[in-house]
Amino acid sequence: MELKRTLNLFDATAIGIGAIIGAGIFVVLGIAVGYAGPAVIISMIIAGTVALFTSLSFAELSSAIPKEGGTYQYAYEMISPFVAFVSGYMWLFAQTVAGSAVCLGLASYLVGLFPANVGALIPVRAVAVSAALALTVLNLMGLKHSAKVNSVLVVIKILILCLFVVVGIFYVNPSNYSNFAPNGFFGILQGAGFIFFAYLGFGRIAALGEEVENPKKTLPMAILLALVASMILYVVTGLVATGLKDYKSLGQSTSPIADAAATAGSYVFATVSIGALVATVSVLLTNLLGLSRVSFAMARNGQIPKSLAKIHPRLGTPYLTILITGALMAILASVSDLRQTAAITSFSMLTTHIILHSSAIRLRKKIPNLKTFKAPLYPLVPCLGLASCIILMFSLPIESWIISTIAILALSVLYLLRKL
Repeated sequence: MELKRTLNLFDATAIGIGAIIGAGIFVVLGIAVGYAGPAVIISMIIAGTVALFTSLSFAELSSAIPKEGGTYQYAYEMISPFVAFVSGYMWLFAQTVAGSAVCLGLASYLVGLFPANVGALIPVRAVAVSAALALTVLNLMGLKHSAKVNSVLVVIKILILCLFVVVGIFYVNPSNYSNFAPNGFFGILQGAGFIFFAYLGFGRIAALGEEVENPKKTLPMAILLALVASMILYVVTGLVATGLKDYKSLGQSTSPIADAAATAGSYVFATVSIGALVATVSVLLTNLLGLSRVSFAMARNGQIPKSLAKIHPRLGTPYLTILITGALMAILASVSDLRQTAAITSFSMLTTHIILHSSAIRLRKKIPNLKTFKAPLYPLVPCLGLASCIILMFSLPIESWIISTIAILALSVLYLLRKL
């Protein structure tokens, strides 16, 4: 059940950037601006700083335990199989639902590129299902193929965002910055809460630990590079977008970058719209990569049927987990409104990151003389990461606590039944 090490530093970093620069900058920016106003750039810096704590824990653990599965595998080795079981299923659920939402977003962007009379005839959900299945096939063909496609998509969307910034800066209206923080510091923190989740895509790199060349050095470097590069792009893009268009208008928009780009001309608007489409394809591709690899790790540890851990003899991929996760995502993309699951998705992500930081603390206790990458300021960094995740949990609605508590209890019962 060995995987091939085919990813170099550029490939691994591109997978992280591919996961981070997507809906967060092209869609969620509008929501964050609605709370923070032009001060959303401060929100981005705060969210990036909090995400840095998580990235350092990921970097240390991935260097010490360069295995497939990311947070799930770290919990399995550092805490307990039970905690890993709960973490793994919560992560799989959250990412499958998030991936389905990305499929629908991708379909909406694609249909929107056609004239209104043509777009009205194209079924959005059918396009979403087709996107999920097409990228599942690409994932199936081998990680090197997927990584090459992702790298091309990442370069395209970075160039498009750079074009937006370089051209847009000449159309900035300074008066749009006059009411810089309309809702005060609390509004800035609320904006940071939305942006934070977008930054966490670097975790996809850690989930591919056994497919990265020289993982003890490449994994931590790729994780940190992906976060820093994405944070710079987020800040400069947010600065220009809020200068091009009044924050109240951006706060109501579901496509804030495209709407801001319209101020700089129709060709910039069209280019940014294509960039949003490319970004969602890239995010969906990395989402499927992460899902299949965490499922593979759980199967190998016997926490889902071991037969799912089979590696295709020619393609060198965990083909059964790829097919199953891709099919589940396609099914979810074809059914009812997925917004109702947003609360448990956010809660699930925070739960897995609390487990991540706990694993980082346990790592130093189990291996005090760690020879691989060490995060600075231990134990301050993982403790700050823990605290920030807990604080963000309390910002979520009560329904998320109720639904997530039921989910954790159900998983606990399932784990105990498996032991009988």
